[in-house]
Amino acid sequence: MNRYIAGIIIFFSFLCATSQVVAQTTTITGIVTDSITEEPLSSISVFLKGTTIAVMTDSNGRYTIRTSRTDVTEVGFTSLGYREKTIPVKMGGIRVVNASLCPSDFILQEIDVRPKKERYSRKNNPAVDFVRNLISRRDEHNPENHDYYSYDQYDKMTIALNDFSEEKKEKKIFSKFQFLFDFVDTSEITGKPILTVSIREKISKCYYRKNPESHRQKVNGIYHEGIDEIFSKEGIAAFYNEIFKEIDIFQNNISIMLTRFVSPLSTIGPAFYKYYLGDTVIVDGEKCLKLLFVPFNAESAGFVGNMYVTLDSTYFVKNLSMAVPKNINLNYVEDLIINQEFTRTSDGTRIKTKDDMVVEFQIMPGTPKLYTRRLAMYRGHSFDPFVDKETLELFNQEDRVVVDDMAEVMPASFWDDNRQVELKTQESLVGQLLEKLRSIPVYYWLEKIIKILITGYIETGHEKDMSKFDIGPMNTTLSYNSFEGLRMRVGGFTTANLNKHWFWKGYVAFGTRDHRVKYSSRVEYSFPEKDYSPAEYKVHSLALTHTYDVNQLGQQYEYTNKDNIFLSLKRKSDIRTTYLQNTELSYQREHDFGLSYGANLRYKIEESTKYVTFTENSGIDHKYYHWAEAEVHIRYAPHEKFYQSKGMRYPINRDAPILMLSHTFSPKNFLGSKFMINRTDITFAKDVWFSAFGHIESAFQVSHVWNQAPYTMLIIPNANLSYTIQEGSYSLLSPMEFVFDSYASWDVSYYANGLIFNRIPYLKVLRLREVFTFKGFFGNLSDKNNPYKTTLNPHLWSFSNKEGEYIADGNNKTLRLPYMEIAAGLDNVFKILQIEYVHRLTYRDHQNVSKHGIRIALHFSF
Repeated sequence: MNRYIAGIIIFFSFLCATSQVVAQTTTITGIVTDSITEEPLSSISVFLKGTTIAVMTDSNGRYTIRTSRTDVTEVGFTSLGYREKTIPVKMGGIRVVNASLCPSDFILQEIDVRPKKERYSRKNNPAVDFVRNLISRRDEHNPENHDYYSYDQYDKMTIALNDFSEEKKEKKIFSKFQFLFDFVDTSEITGKPILTVSIREKISKCYYRKNPESHRQKVNGIYHEGIDEIFSKEGIAAFYNEIFKEIDIFQNNISIMLTRFVSPLSTIGPAFYKYYLGDTVIVDGEKCLKLLFVPFNAESAGFVGNMYVTLDSTYFVKNLSMAVPKNINLNYVEDLIINQEFTRTSDGTRIKTKDDMVVEFQIMPGTPKLYTRRLAMYRGHSFDPFVDKETLELFNQEDRVVVDDMAEVMPASFWDDNRQVELKTQESLVGQLLEKLRSIPVYYWLEKIIKILITGYIETGHEKDMSKFDIGPMNTTLSYNSFEGLRMRVGGFTTANLNKHWFWKGYVAFGTRDHRVKYSSRVEYSFPEKDYSPAEYKVHSLALTHTYDVNQLGQQYEYTNKDNIFLSLKRKSDIRTTYLQNTELSYQREHDFGLSYGANLRYKIEESTKYVTFTENSGIDHKYYHWAEAEVHIRYAPHEKFYQSKGMRYPINRDAPILMLSHTFSPKNFLGSKFMINRTDITFAKDVWFSAFGHIESAFQVSHVWNQAPYTMLIIPNANLSYTIQEGSYSLLSPMEFVFDSYASWDVSYYANGLIFNRIPYLKVLRLREVFTFKGFFGNLSDKNNPYKTTLNPHLWSFSNKEGEYIADGNNKTLRLPYMEIAAGLDNVFKILQIEYVHRLTYRDHQNVSKHGIRIALHFSF
């Protein structure tokens, strides 16, 4: 899913691509250093006062500004963590202006807190003792200690192109976009010129009830306008909410940017951070001590910063300012800064009044940056019991977040009355900016192309989001497999712009080797109205599907289509294939608290091929097999977050356990079925985080077929024949190498987050991360399903065993050892790749099997 992270950044980078600057009248150059260490400073913003002309220093602290303006008198220098400085300059010719910047009290770089070779000890350290007292009292002021708690919340998300200076006016690429500079603003946080391209606002009322414990949020107003509307509206909102999550420093872990950071107030804080006691100051009339903190290792997932804590027995935190270290192993993030402000009530309860986060992104050195700011303001706090009918009814609803029907159409007067901070002029003009941009053909078509690449579909409507039929997915248009040869496919689906309840999707495909036409048609009725796609959360629908296509036995892909073009390159032939005709009636229901369930009625006709035959031990050969089945399933995934695209869901996190139970029943002698089938599947998945030391992604499955069944209905472990890394499959397994009626599997991957590489000099600059995988399965084939027991099972189908490949022979009906694969690899290679070496541990003596290999995947992550 994280490929969408790169999609966002790349899209904005395209818009802000650079070209050579024309020589100017005045050239100002110099070097910027740290006033304490005298080391060169990179990524310092150097700007001409009174203009939007700005550049950044390089890795050696050097900069050069060229301009034809004659009204400039000062050069400014600014960066997060340093005090802004201005130096007078005369225009004309070549001017050398060097600057020495002082670290600010706002944020400290690790090397600036104390000398590099300081002797820091936790023992008998008053700062550590102070922090331990603070940590022990961190829960005493929690507002959720009250039985009831409510407040008004205002959220504003701003996305802008960073360092959008007037120098860009001279670049050829902006010759048709001169109007952009009329929309340029200045960030009040960084002082840099920015071009706001997206604005999102939300006004809500939040409620907490202690018994039974529950949270509710009533959203009364939503406004969004921006360049990011090329993404799924629902999906991008979930994505933003997760990566720019509201943080709680009073917990052990802080989850932002899809990463876990160690909180400065974590119980392991004294082992992770260095703490220093600063000056005593007066904050809001209270005497406070300044507490500074930096992680022992600048590459690890921690923060540098300070907080002001009252000098009394309460250890109350008044405010907090912190950022990530410059050398942190965090992709695309150049700067990340967090400000929080707190006040307390008469009984000592902690009330948050402001939560401000600024992030500067950059996809690679030398490319433009993206500026984001998430500002949350809080007021109207109350601890009174909820007595009004509207609030009480809110707690009776299953949705934790309830959006008012009129939230997206509230008048301007509503926003004027309820905004807790005034909207800046340039932020309110985003709609006008986009209207002008889209009137230029080159931008219009660039946006269309990038949207197709990201969503995988071509919209047929000319107006924004007004398509009634989307064509795709485009990554399945052409693909290749050994059975069909070149596979050509075209398809699509109707959208809610045609009908908000009724939807159709389908495709037609043709193979150049088997010369057969395949097809699928699905009609779906959604009980709730949909904004665009029938797959939007929460699904509550009834659907009828008819499909005729190939069935690749032992090959299933969880997060992609089986005919994805990127799966076409295989390590071996994939001929274990039948033709399957499936008519299915399905019901699906999802609930906001994580519960989903459904039922399916299916009638199937499977056709044998020369590679997969249906031959009984008695010698009778079947060309077709007919059967009907019913399936019920239930899934519980509390607090699950995912990105919802038009055709698929990609998990953002699996912090809470995910449990799924399904049972399939096929009655004997019904609609042609000669066997009675009962199959039960239980799956469990969970991500386990070790704070800043990485995380484990785990998945387990147990399956059992209770009755006698032909091998196509038994359990065939999932083989991945591609050279890509695919979740839920085995990289070195052959299709149909094993067939079971009892099965248990595990898939465990540890992403170490640079635990080793972050500590190796020179190597740590590559920001590589370690990944280790261990997966395998146990299995058993009982006598009743063993076709080699010919006298016992005369009507079972014998295993197809052609082409000289090893296929489960039934001689070892219970595995002596589990099938196992291990992998070790590098993640974050060039920030986009995961490369693994996979080694097969058991059953290496099987014929024509892969014993080891290199696997690769695009893996975008922060």
